[in-house]
Amino acid sequence: MKSLKLYDLALSALLFIFCSFVIIPFLYMLAVSFSFSTDSESGAFFLLPPRWTLDAYKYLFSTPVFMKSVGNTVLITFVGTLLGVAVSILLAYALSKKELKGRGIMMSLIFLTLVFQVGIIPNYLVVKSLGLLESYWAVMLPVLTNAFTILIMKTFFQGLPPSLDEAARMDGAGETRILWSVVIPLSTPIIATFTIFFMVDRWNEFFHAIIYLKSDKWPLQALLRQMVVVGSSQTGSDASTEAMSQNLGLNVKMAAILLAMFPLVASYPFFQKFFEKGATLGSVKE
Repeated sequence: MKSLKLYDLALSALLFIFCSFVIIPFLYMLAVSFSFSTDSESGAFFLLPPRWTLDAYKYLFSTPVFMKSVGNTVLITFVGTLLGVAVSILLAYALSKKELKGRGIMMSLIFLTLVFQVGIIPNYLVVKSLGLLESYWAVMLPVLTNAFTILIMKTFFQGLPPSLDEAARMDGAGETRILWSVVIPLSTPIIATFTIFFMVDRWNEFFHAIIYLKSDKWPLQALLRQMVVVGSSQTGSDASTEAMSQNLGLNVKMAAILLAMFPLVASYPFFQKFFEKGATLGSVKE
């Protein structure tokens, strides 16, 4: 019994250390974001700033460049997630029907995308040929869905009891009514899980935005890269961007990073009950 208690204490101490490695950097960023730039730049504190202020947040919310990027991110996240989930559900449901003509060929083509990945240049040429350059669609349509999502959803739909489908058909329901009234209500956990995946992916959109979009359409992550890595918020030649590039103290950078993280962190508790169940659904057919 004594050895068991020692084991629990040692395990608890080890978990506490690992948690500290994760939590302390966030606490540091939070402290710096609420500090004056002179204090944060001089390294006068670690987790408790000597003076507290909201200047960094006030500055960001009053800067047109930052607020524009937030609006771009919200648009890309909302539209991209909505379309991605809708297309994934429709395609996976169709492929779950064994009587679908050409089902084997479509499944082979989808699986092929898991094995082979095209390069940046072919992607760029396709986007350019479709006339999507400098359009928000350029960062949404090429990554609308993916093979992993389709295969997992298809497997889940195939695992639903066939009797429900048959009962709905006997009542005169068509494919659309069955999908909307029977399949989707029973698939809430897995749909919610992939909704989270799509939201995180679209909110963190960065690489495609830099390639396909002009700077005035950059989402938040692309602007953060300019602010934190390059050390400037220069995304244009107007007075507002020039003024912002001259006021990028460490506190402003940390505040911008926290604001970019907050929506996803705040939304996770609302999806957690679905995520825990849906994360394993569809992967194994019982």
